[in-house]
Amino acid sequence: MDVAEQKIVDTFIRDGRLVTMPTKRGKMLVVLAYLARSFEPGRRYSEPEVNAILVEFHDDVAALRRYLVDDRYLARENSIYWRLDDTDEVLGDSSTT
Repeated sequence: MDVAEQKIVDTFIRDGRLVTMPTKRGKMLVVLAYLARSFEPGRRYSEPEVNAILVEFHDDVAALRRYLVDDRYLARENSIYWRLDDTDEVLGDSSTT
């Protein structure tokens, strides 16, 4: 994460909690990428497991799940979720390659 992205995260996530969702798309994607890092690549999660992770950031877990799926940070099938394989590239994380 570069300095500009860290500044965005610091603006919207305080004390580990999402204080508000960004209205600008670019900032929203940075926040979603940050949230997506909470999910292990290759692991499958039930909806309650996803909710348990996301509630640590914000109480509206349904909205966060929807944003993460809609913007392709997570995939969903039959109430099972997983982090998409290319998420690390989207996040700019080269530590897994």
